[in-house]
Amino acid sequence: MKAVLDEPVDPQRRIWLIATSTAGGIAGVATLISFIDSFAPPASARAAGAPVHADLTNLMPGSMMTVAWRGKPVFIVNRTPEMLAAVVKANPMVADPYTEHPFSMPLPAYCRNQYRSRPEHLNFLVAVGVCTHLGCTPIPRFQAGAQANLPDDWPGGFLCPCHGSTYDLARRVFKGKPAPQNLDEPRFMFVSPTNVVIGRDEHEES
Repeated sequence: MKAVLDEPVDPQRRIWLIATSTAGGIAGVATLISFIDSFAPPASARAAGAPVHADLTNLMPGSMMTVAWRGKPVFIVNRTPEMLAAVVKANPMVADPYTEHPFSMPLPAYCRNQYRSRPEHLNFLVAVGVCTHLGCTPIPRFQAGAQANLPDDWPGGFLCPCHGSTYDLARRVFKGKPAPQNLDEPRFMFVSPTNVVIGRDEHEES
């Protein structure tokens, strides 16, 4: 036994053993990293929930644009003075004028004003375009007055084409409609006069 223990190790065999052990260790670490990464959400999933920027440079008064956020349409409306006056007119016509019963997200504190928007940008309405009845997408009906599928005293707003729910120009549902609550309003903030971030504000993300 002693003769075997004292027998010198072949240098080439020693190099081969070291290389094999090192390669095995690297492979094990790589496998562990891959295993851990498998629990992390893919980049596409992270991006789907991330805040999004919207350029308002070409959004003229009286017009609307739609951006995608968390897989949902978000309406941004540049309201005219007449549209803002229609919001005040609609106060007695809507079911929850002050959004005391929000749908799936709390109303941001800075939108608790007459026009339900940022005080420094009262003309811009931001709303999640998902009907609170069964999830259809309302369509804009900004023109006031009598028209198909709308009352004669229509002040302007949105009409859900699925079951007829209507919302005013501050995203509030009108009384007596299938939709039980107002449209959601996400957190948002202006990073410049013509650029708004949806899904984030000075405090946190939605």
